[in-house]
Amino acid sequence: MTQEPLLSIEDLHVGFKVYGGTMKVLDGVHMSVFEGERVGLVGESGCGKTTTMKALFRILVKQAVVGEGRILFCGRDVLRMRGRELQALRGHSMSMIFQDPTAALNPVFTIGEQVKDCIRYSGFLEKDGPTVEYLAINALKCCAMPDSERIMKNYPFQLSGGMRQRVCIATALATATNLLIADEPTTNLDVTIQAQVLELIRALVKEKGTSLILITHSLGVAREMTDRIYVMYAGRMVEVAPTDDIFEHPFHPYTQGLLRSIPKLTGGGMMEGIPGRLPSYMNPPAGCRFAPRCTMPSDRCWMEKPPLYDMGNGHCVACFRYSDRAACEQGRAM
Repeated sequence: MTQEPLLSIEDLHVGFKVYGGTMKVLDGVHMSVFEGERVGLVGESGCGKTTTMKALFRILVKQAVVGEGRILFCGRDVLRMRGRELQALRGHSMSMIFQDPTAALNPVFTIGEQVKDCIRYSGFLEKDGPTVEYLAINALKCCAMPDSERIMKNYPFQLSGGMRQRVCIATALATATNLLIADEPTTNLDVTIQAQVLELIRALVKEKGTSLILITHSLGVAREMTDRIYVMYAGRMVEVAPTDDIFEHPFHPYTQGLLRSIPKLTGGGMMEGIPGRLPSYMNPPAGCRFAPRCTMPSDRCWMEKPPLYDMGNGHCVACFRYSDRAACEQGRAM
């Protein structure tokens, strides 16, 4: 019997109303996360990674327009939730570590007040259980925060960037039991602190058995931290595969370009990079959104949107070049 995913995003479309029309950002996003799985979401800045997660949390700006699609969490459609059900989902089942801890923390409240409020509204408190003060201090201690009792009395501006990020991680892990989303959790941190924060997330997620979605620009981080990777380009998933397969056998020309852009310790000249830039969301290409930057586009690429072809072993790619090979793989499976 096939295990049902904890999270399933199906054909999600999201646009933004701006002066002059609507920006068509997410164009049929598909994504799934299973219980206890660590999933990476990689792609260029502006490709829709954070927008996808904000749609999951229902915290998009007022200008956002959610069109077709469903977001199923434990079988319930998040887009149809209202009131207490949505609040319970955010407070008890999943949480998010935002990429800027300075913006995520309120500067006029102490760290203790903010962590305790999150725990208070999560529904975790029991009448005869530990106090909210104990749970807050324990959450900070679990994140290797030195002198947690003193930190509770401090304001965000009194902490370093790494310590503020640890507070955000502590708050997220103190409330989420099913799914944690980490959106570039090491942004603006120095290299040594980055390694500590990532190791902390890895250890706590493993200890709690929590599913993880890691949004990152670093393919190296994704390789170390995840079991499976989704590659996103201009609002569409172009490739998904187990982490090792993505690095050993990348199929999509965009994924291949990303891997060629990684600096090599052995040197060997300049990185190749990917020529061109993301298409305009006001008037995106009718077919494959990567076609203007692809080195080998066909006429079909300009007219039709490629589906995700199953290449076997959980590896899928949205590229017409693999349509015949995918049919052969399906024939062997049958």
